[in-house]
Amino acid sequence: MIDLMTLCAFNAAYAQAIDSDSLEEWPSFFTERCKYRITNVENEREGLPAGIVYADSRAMLQDRIAALREANIYERQRYRHLLGVPLLESADDSSAVARTPFIVARIMHTGETSVFATGEYRDLFQKLDGKLLLAERIAVCDSTVTDTLLALPL
Repeated sequence: MIDLMTLCAFNAAYAQAIDSDSLEEWPSFFTERCKYRITNVENEREGLPAGIVYADSRAMLQDRIAALREANIYERQRYRHLLGVPLLESADDSSAVARTPFIVARIMHTGETSVFATGEYRDLFQKLDGKLLLAERIAVCDSTVTDTLLALPL
């Protein structure tokens, strides 16, 4: 059975890939046919499917990282994730549903640090070939105001 410690370790590795600027590793946390969406609490409550960011495959996530590295122009920054303990809603040997609270601080190239986003991950995990992966991650942000500088994944 997929347990709480396994989810905690997964989330720690996920956050480390983003926070350490190993963004090319980030898509490998997802299944090939995954869903990744960043939205806000009001849109989620209203059932609005559009998000600030939307991807429905690992290939789309890889394209997003390639664009960040090669095409997009944005102010240099990095993130630091602080993750809570997942609330395990259901689990068996091959899948799990969980919610994990997060706070993401953004550190600008100037050294200025601010709380960038708070919210929760709403996840569907699948175990494939013995490896835990995200089939779906919806990052539901608490604030309805989104900084236009949402360059990195949450």
